[in-house]
Amino acid sequence: MEDGIFFWGPVTSKEWCEPNYVQSSYIAEFFNTISNIPCILLALIGLVNALRQRFEKRFSVLHMSNIILALGSMTYHATLRQMQQQGDETPMVWEMLLYIYILYSPDWHYRSTMPTFLFLYGALFAIVHSQLRFGIGFKVHYALLCLLCAPRAYKYYIHTEDTLAKRLAKLYVATLLVGAACWLCDRLFCKQIQGWYVNPQGHAVWHVLMGFNSYFANTFLMYCRAQQREWNPKIKHLFGFFPYVKIEKPKTQ
Repeated sequence: MEDGIFFWGPVTSKEWCEPNYVQSSYIAEFFNTISNIPCILLALIGLVNALRQRFEKRFSVLHMSNIILALGSMTYHATLRQMQQQGDETPMVWEMLLYIYILYSPDWHYRSTMPTFLFLYGALFAIVHSQLRFGIGFKVHYALLCLLCAPRAYKYYIHTEDTLAKRLAKLYVATLLVGAACWLCDRLFCKQIQGWYVNPQGHAVWHVLMGFNSYFANTFLMYCRAQQREWNPKIKHLFGFFPYVKIEKPKTQ
């Protein structure tokens, strides 16, 4: 970077409370970029488990969507370009549509209508979002999609008896609340934070917590689905820390 000329060109997207191109001449927001790595690693753990135990393909797609979202976030924060910001936001909506499908499809009588509608909705959003900046409209839209998931997720929680499975849901809520607080502080108090000796990197912390948040949510949903299929699910821990679902399918399956 010389005389204000950035490696990826001028900033055309939303900026966060991290000075640009300080840690690297090639990465605009260094900490906001690398903080997506835990999300990718956790999603890979979930993906391997889903494939190894032959869970339904929806869960493999869900874990892969987490990886795509994290990569989109990395390119956005590395470049701070408008196109890359849209490449971050569009997978966020696609991921929520996947959650809606996984949560509601078991009791949906017309099986082809829901995935068809969600696919067309996601495709239409991607096309419109590629041409328009939504700003606050995107946040409201995303929040509404999240709220659509809440009633069904709570129903799954109250019908779950396993203590370790319920703990996953509690960890999901905890990481969401703490992460949201970090996101808000980074956004609302940036001027004050920039005067501190050390920047706590609230947005980067949000990324790390959302990586765990998605992992806890996915694992909990895999447990609930395995219960519905009568696969005798149990929560185990990889390396004594990372929870995953162990199933025992009947021989006929």
